[in-house]
Amino acid sequence: MVKSITILATSIKENVSFSSDFNAKISVDCQQIASKFNSFSIEFVFEVPIVSFRNHDYLWVDVNETRIATSLSSKILKLSNGFIVQANINRGIWEVSPKNKKVLLWKFNPEYSNSLTEYTGIKNTKKLVSANSALHFVEQPSLLFTKADAIEISRSKIPFSAIACFTDHCDYDTLPNLKLQRQLFAKTNIKTTKGFFLNHFSKRNDNASFENDKKELEFWKNDGHELCYHSLSQSIKSDAESFEDFQNFQHPFDDIPVWIDHGFQPYNFSLYKNNKVSNTTFEKQLSDKKIQVLWNYIDSGTATSGVINQLNTTQFTLNNYRKGIAKFSFKTKLVMLFKNIIFHYDNDENRVRNYIDAVANARAIIKKKQFLKVFTLIKNIVPLLMVVLKVLFFWNSEKNKPYKVAHFAPILFKHRIDVKDFFVFQTLEIVDFKKSLHPQNIESLISESGIFIAHTYFSVDMSHYSGKLFKQEGVFDDEVVANFENLSLKIRENKIWNPTLSQLIEYFNIFEETVFDVDANGVIYIKNPNNLLSSRTIN
Repeated sequence: MVKSITILATSIKENVSFSSDFNAKISVDCQQIASKFNSFSIEFVFEVPIVSFRNHDYLWVDVNETRIATSLSSKILKLSNGFIVQANINRGIWEVSPKNKKVLLWKFNPEYSNSLTEYTGIKNTKKLVSANSALHFVEQPSLLFTKADAIEISRSKIPFSAIACFTDHCDYDTLPNLKLQRQLFAKTNIKTTKGFFLNHFSKRNDNASFENDKKELEFWKNDGHELCYHSLSQSIKSDAESFEDFQNFQHPFDDIPVWIDHGFQPYNFSLYKNNKVSNTTFEKQLSDKKIQVLWNYIDSGTATSGVINQLNTTQFTLNNYRKGIAKFSFKTKLVMLFKNIIFHYDNDENRVRNYIDAVANARAIIKKKQFLKVFTLIKNIVPLLMVVLKVLFFWNSEKNKPYKVAHFAPILFKHRIDVKDFFVFQTLEIVDFKKSLHPQNIESLISESGIFIAHTYFSVDMSHYSGKLFKQEGVFDDEVVANFENLSLKIRENKIWNPTLSQLIEYFNIFEETVFDVDANGVIYIKNPNNLLSSRTIN
């Protein structure tokens, strides 16, 4: 049944001995290789072709294009001789290519499957690095063979439903619009993981904070929302004062495990290394404050029409984004596509820095009349134009390539800072609530049993943002409200699960630890029964 098994790592290619006689279970001892390498793959070569693959939407699909199953998707395929093959554990990523339909790759920590942002150097240049994801196996990776049915586990507490999880950044929050938001979500019974500033240190006098608006944020908590740190303040103090705040702050509630980076705060998860803080020191401070979950500037992409499901990597392409913004003016489309190429398609640390600097240069020229900045502007614009023009010139070959940080559909993974593992979550940027939460998008999410963890700004007041919740100070946009009401209806109908982030992580953690096995009769079963919902696939 299996012709050969090979372990592929950075500098080795090691064949693994196994019996060529058919067994209902074939295991690969990976412990030694996992102790030496943080990233490797197991290559299985079957004697017959793979004909079907279980997709992220719990449906069978062909293998005429590359298929991927992540740790949140069923790892099940079907061979041409009628056998179904299932992984015994959910860890890792399965990949099948149409170029060789007899080959299955089981990848562990491939590049961009668990990316982190680190800001480096004097300019805080954004750099993508891989998480330090220690490879611990509940059991050795195995393939289970059956002529009967495989078993699927629901990603959702509601059987095989879609999942909508909101995390909100509080950059523009004021007390009045916090109250209005809370009233809207109470009416629609939508729950969020709500970021807040602990300290009132801001360039905006009316900026909300726990220091000034404790009672209102307590109301959010009492309504069932989860509160999370958005760093500690809106603006940045001196390094000495900032680190003193980070070292000495007292958590207002015992159950605030989530930290979302904000700006260039020197104590951020994305910046502490650049400020010479040791892993040991940083980890201790997080642990002392009971922080276990981190976010640091990684979005799979930007939601728009047709882009909503983080599990569906085919949505995260330039072509899909172009279609999603088709109704905007030509100028707006050009600006949005330009930015998407730089930040999501290319995502190169130097060119992202060029873009940020170019925007700053343009503002200095226009607003402050610093005309000598034009030379620096040109210097920053040239590398951006080169990559954009290259993409446009080779549009047909580039337009459908998934963005690098979306290719393996990362949503939640672990990262070891020093000796402890922390959860890191990757988000979908949702700023246009008219397009992203349009009923058509929500129906698409439901039909695919998809998921998003939203990175939002519910209170944003920037004029260039489209589809904002507030069309003006204190006034909701009726179309956006209608979208939230429709989402609320789908939640009540049990077509969508709407957990807080911590609720989602608690469920996913059990999901990841599930172990499957096969008995003497070739029947696959759950070896460590849990309370997760499951069903047998229809062969």
